[in-house]
Amino acid sequence: MKYAVLASIVGLLVSVAHAGERERELVRLVRQDCGSCHGMQLTGGLGLPLTPEALRDKPAESLVATVIYGRPGTPMPPWKTILSAEDAEWIVTRLIEGFPQEPR
Repeated sequence: MKYAVLASIVGLLVSVAHAGERERELVRLVRQDCGSCHGMQLTGGLGLPLTPEALRDKPAESLVATVIYGRPGTPMPPWKTILSAEDAEWIVTRLIEGFPQEPR
């Protein structure tokens, strides 16, 4: 019994560590890749601003779909080959809340 509990705790810690690393990767991706069009501070450029104020009235589901499928006829590319739906949901949630700075 003790070993099963210990194994569960170790598995949980590994999952948390992996999730933290993935989140750092996503922050870098948004700051670098999305920032190349939406501005390095995500306040707009070629692409629209991705600030909480700019996204306030946009449904999260629509924003996730835009990340995954892009916007045909515009420079916004689809990211479905690089990002999972969960990744896109995490990014959209953070954008709505105010996107974190890139870790140093």
